[in-house]
Amino acid sequence: MHLINVPRLHDVRTMRRLLDNMGVATETHGERGGMSFVAPDTLSPEAPYELVKTMRASVLALGPLLARFGEATISLPGGCAIGSRPVDQHIKGLQAMGAHIAVEHGYMIAKLPAGQSRLHGARISTDMITVTGTENLLMAATLAEGETVLQNAAQEPEVTDLAEMLIKMGAKIEGHGTSRITIQGVERLSGCTHQVVADRIEAGTFLCAVAATGGEAFLRHARADHLDAVIDKLLEAGAQVVAAEGGIRVRSPGGAGLRAQSFRTTEYPGFPTDMQAQFMALNVLAQGTSTVTETIFENRFMHVNELARLGAHIAIDSREATVTGAAQLSGATVMATDLRASASLVIAGLVASGETLVDRIYHLDRGYDAMEAKLCGLGADIERISESA
Repeated sequence: MHLINVPRLHDVRTMRRLLDNMGVATETHGERGGMSFVAPDTLSPEAPYELVKTMRASVLALGPLLARFGEATISLPGGCAIGSRPVDQHIKGLQAMGAHIAVEHGYMIAKLPAGQSRLHGARISTDMITVTGTENLLMAATLAEGETVLQNAAQEPEVTDLAEMLIKMGAKIEGHGTSRITIQGVERLSGCTHQVVADRIEAGTFLCAVAATGGEAFLRHARADHLDAVIDKLLEAGAQVVAAEGGIRVRSPGGAGLRAQSFRTTEYPGFPTDMQAQFMALNVLAQGTSTVTETIFENRFMHVNELARLGAHIAIDSREATVTGAAQLSGATVMATDLRASASLVIAGLVASGETLVDRIYHLDRGYDAMEAKLCGLGADIERISESA
């Protein structure tokens, strides 16, 4: 198995350590983010807490291990503390496919019933739209016996990209990219070469950074068709964003020359919750008052207090934030509370007068590949410093 365009992220390194611990041979090579995998016929189907405590994606080992080996012991996932993200939909779907799953001592312990060698197909309708839930059940269903139908499936480009890779490996999947995915199970999958889709949230973050600071940039390999909701708001704000061959071009007069935009987060293809903090940083600088409504996670305004330390004017009422724009930001020491909050503070710090120090940037490294180097390439005065410094 060979992947291209694998980002150099902390979560990717954690997942690789997890695979190594299971017995999978992994190797990185090339300048294009190449990574190869060789999985043995038998391995240790366990994801221990010590390895995955910082990573939400650990739960994605559950479905594939259960489907291939008939058992799995997976630590309940960690990640950013942005609200409740239960795994009950993952468990519900796998139970519908015949698995026995118990949650004990912080672990999900899954097994097939005695005498049953494979999961069986099922019609599964999740109670909510869940990206990792859709991905987990999709992977499990590829090796299940018979047909599986996923209703209320997530439509994110990452789900579609996963399905396209599985199809290259021999899976039979239809409907990916819609709310109804149909999978005909096969007995085994083979390896393939697959280029990982460009990260739309990383691209959206740089669009907001350029819009806030002003100037022009070209985002190579970024997909404008994956960012319609964000780009629409940037256009309404007054930035110029154009899909070009091989990427996206953005030009902006800067935050003070833009108009603040209200928005409401929702599932794809709506405005992504993972872009809420970054666009709020832009609204802090733009002219006018805007309202930001967060519908996905109940605890995703933790960046507000840190933006206020820089001079932002934001009032919170439950899941709604009212942003009074045209703030004059001044540098300060701020603390990153989660992955996307980190990015919003970097954007605000680029515009603030004086020096801004963003602490706890290990959050940033979970979702951005050398962000400071890319911003330096655009002319930003930014550097990573050691903790002792």
